[in-house]
Amino acid sequence: MSDDRERWALVLGASSGMGEATALALASAGCNIAGVHLDFRAGLKHVDEVKAAIEAAGREALFFNVNAADDEKRAGVLEALAARFAESTAAGRTPHLRVVVHSLAFGSLLPFLTDDPKTRISRRQLEMTLDVMASSLVYWTQDLFALGLLHETRIYALTSEGSTRVIPSYGAVSAAKSALESNCRQLAMELARAETGCSVNAIRAGVTITPALLRIPHHSVVIRRTEKRNPSGRMTTPQDVGEAIVKLSEDGLLWMTGNVISVDGGEFITGS
Repeated sequence: MSDDRERWALVLGASSGMGEATALALASAGCNIAGVHLDFRAGLKHVDEVKAAIEAAGREALFFNVNAADDEKRAGVLEALAARFAESTAAGRTPHLRVVVHSLAFGSLLPFLTDDPKTRISRRQLEMTLDVMASSLVYWTQDLFALGLLHETRIYALTSEGSTRVIPSYGAVSAAKSALESNCRQLAMELARAETGCSVNAIRAGVTITPALLRIPHHSVVIRRTEKRNPSGRMTTPQDVGEAIVKLSEDGLLWMTGNVISVDGGEFITGS
């Protein structure tokens, strides 16, 4: 990242897992971080630790504790970000939204079919999962585009092999990940036609120990199988993902867009 603009990264889901690791990696690479997260009192201490680590790297940490899938909250975050950019411009600097990371992992893990209707997924739960984990990428991108903040911006959305493979109780999330990858392709095409110079790619991380994974029923079985089938004999880490996004955000890679990029040590190609 060699240009002399004031580089910023907007990270949705910045307080844990791959979002946190990517925010820290981008801060170390020279980006100020606008982080969106949703944490209650028990998690706020860790959020402060993440912000402190970003500031220790010499970068600014502008964090918002809001629901990233809420329209009004999104508008408030973007208003504040635009105001912060205006401050930099007034001071003679050139703020640039270099990277956007969509790492939202909140959805239902209920099965589609059970004998008891109370234990199967409802319409509301299925639609919520798709909205948070897939549709929200479109809404954030639409608003950033409308504000004129997308120019040579790298946009990444975190997907998983669940988009193409069946995992018990993962049906809603699997549907959301499939839709997310489709949204990335569509946004890549439309942003290219709008001559923004932006790229949009889905990052398919290997199975990674994150708070989202630990909510999956029988996650211990998933972990054991992953350790056995990954060619490197270990699971993907959030840091693997963050470091890959930093590299993919270097100069000269904007022509690579509309892809699903595996960051998994070869895990996906080994099959289930």
